[in-house]
Amino acid sequence: MKKRFIIFHAVPAALFVGIVFSIVLGQSVIQAQSIIAKTGDSRPMRVVPTKESVGASARFSSAASQNAQLENTLSWTFSGKTQTGWQIYEPLIVQTIGTNSSPGTADFAYALSKWQSARNLTGTGILDESTLEALRSFWQSQRLGRSDFPGPEKLITAPISDFYDQTRSPDLLQIERETYVAYKRMLAAAAKDLAGKVSFTKDGALAPNEKYFKIVSAFRSQDYQDQLRAKSPGSGRGTLAMHSAHNTGQALDLYVGGEPVTTKDANRLIQVQTPAYKWLVKNASKFGFYNYYFEPWHWEYVPNRKS
Repeated sequence: MKKRFIIFHAVPAALFVGIVFSIVLGQSVIQAQSIIAKTGDSRPMRVVPTKESVGASARFSSAASQNAQLENTLSWTFSGKTQTGWQIYEPLIVQTIGTNSSPGTADFAYALSKWQSARNLTGTGILDESTLEALRSFWQSQRLGRSDFPGPEKLITAPISDFYDQTRSPDLLQIERETYVAYKRMLAAAAKDLAGKVSFTKDGALAPNEKYFKIVSAFRSQDYQDQLRAKSPGSGRGTLAMHSAHNTGQALDLYVGGEPVTTKDANRLIQVQTPAYKWLVKNASKFGFYNYYFEPWHWEYVPNRKS
């Protein structure tokens, strides 16, 4: 009788433990599917729930729900214009806070809370306006921060084959020497990682018919920048600088999809979802390149910068 009593109570307990484990495991599997969807990496992965991930799911479920809404509704201002949401910046945010998780997940909120705490912000795990401003300040701090002319001796003329526009004027093909070398090294690495998604030659150069990673714009003189602003008098400094980093020869506009250099939200949202942009976000800093967050195509060469 005693044996039956023990079995009678042990079975429900075992079922309860099994249900809890299944819920946690299910969340981990969903997370794994999300990673595959974002990265295209479908290699088998071992999903093992940890005490930390289980705790994060419990503590940050509310923050996860709020982030899922704020991603598309947060109101903030840039260059005098009201912006809505931060979906366009999701790849940069995910990379910056060190997670592969989607914004609507507890794991994303947990990673964000750690990033917030490290920067003396309240670790709520909620990506609100103050946290977005902190992220934007961090991204801006990684940029070149100057627009001085390096001198003609530091500029080289790159072959027209490197450029998106094959009819580009010869005087607009100049790049600072070390920046060009770093750009070529970066392309060689991309060729290994993006086989099948971007076309390269056997020696690691971009295929003649490939557009991704081609240079849209490199060195621009101050006179040329003034001409651009004269043609777009309504442009703010955030979208068309008065004194551009392009004047250093160390800023490259690279083709990452859509309209090459159009700042409309719909176009930028297309750009940040391409394999070229996602690869750059994860890897460009290894070669000294950092993104101007508002323009997915704009990358500045800042050697020796610590990410």
